[in-house]
Amino acid sequence: MEFSGVDGFLGTRASIMLDVVFLAMFAVVPVMVASIALARYRNDFTWHKRIQLTLAIVLAVAVLAFEIDMRFFTNWAERAAPSPYFNSASKWTSPVGISLLVHLCFAIPTAFIWIYVVSGAIRHFPVPPTPNSYSARHKFWGRVAAIEMTMTAITGWVFYYLAFVA
Repeated sequence: MEFSGVDGFLGTRASIMLDVVFLAMFAVVPVMVASIALARYRNDFTWHKRIQLTLAIVLAVAVLAFEIDMRFFTNWAERAAPSPYFNSASKWTSPVGISLLVHLCFAIPTAFIWIYVVSGAIRHFPVPPTPNSYSARHKFWGRVAAIEMTMTAITGWVFYYLAFVA
């Protein structure tokens, strides 16, 4: 079938940006966990900061590129149409639509929480970073951000499978 946008490289109906984001999340989650472990178990706050800032920048660029692709080049519903879990007449009540809505319930808050966590850390931690009175708040919201990012990845993978693989 011919679809709008640039075809992906994983052999599914997904576009190239859907494939990139799908695979990127397999790297983001373990790197995020490793970074948290550096701060928590090794007290290596400098590397934690470097990794988290790099992740934040990479994710911001990836989300921007993804959104541009979805808004202007790729019609995800057209690509999902052959899925047995998608019904174009009731797009948002089909399993694909519901999985996308659940995914967005995690993805959208995650973006704002990450902005809050990263900007707060930049404002409140010294250079080089060391624990201080802001640490408890940072730990709490960092945990929330990590859980949200993990759930964003999991729900994104479910949506990808239902829409573009099945």
